[in-house]
Amino acid sequence: MKKYKVYWAGFTLIELLVVLVILGLLAGLVGPQVIGWISKSNTKVAKLQIEELSTALDSFRLDMGRYPATNEGLQALVAGPGGASRWNGPYLRKNLIPKDPWGNDYQYRAPGQHSGGAFDLYSLGADNAEGGDGENQDVISWQ
Repeated sequence: MKKYKVYWAGFTLIELLVVLVILGLLAGLVGPQVIGWISKSNTKVAKLQIEELSTALDSFRLDMGRYPATNEGLQALVAGPGGASRWNGPYLRKNLIPKDPWGNDYQYRAPGQHSGGAFDLYSLGADNAEGGDGENQDVISWQ
């Protein structure tokens, strides 16, 4: 009868614990950075959408001779206001008003109350309340 040597081809508990500690340290260092990038990207998306909506509002003004009134809102960009014979829309590609990156409606006011602008267009940020810091900060059109 032959005798075979048995070799354990596994990992020790210490080796597994070391790997888990290293993975935990990496997740702890990289995780907050990724979350920071995501919140910054939401703000950038909101700024880009505000620029797109501002361009659509300018096109509306060229056709109608005025910006939509506050009570008409951004909806006037996709559906002509009542009795508007010169309306040449829709002024947005997808024929719908986008939500901000946090799923809230953009705020619109005409005439504008900031920087002497014809309109104010803004997002209230992640908390959907005025003011705030970081991701809760308002994204505005008048700066």
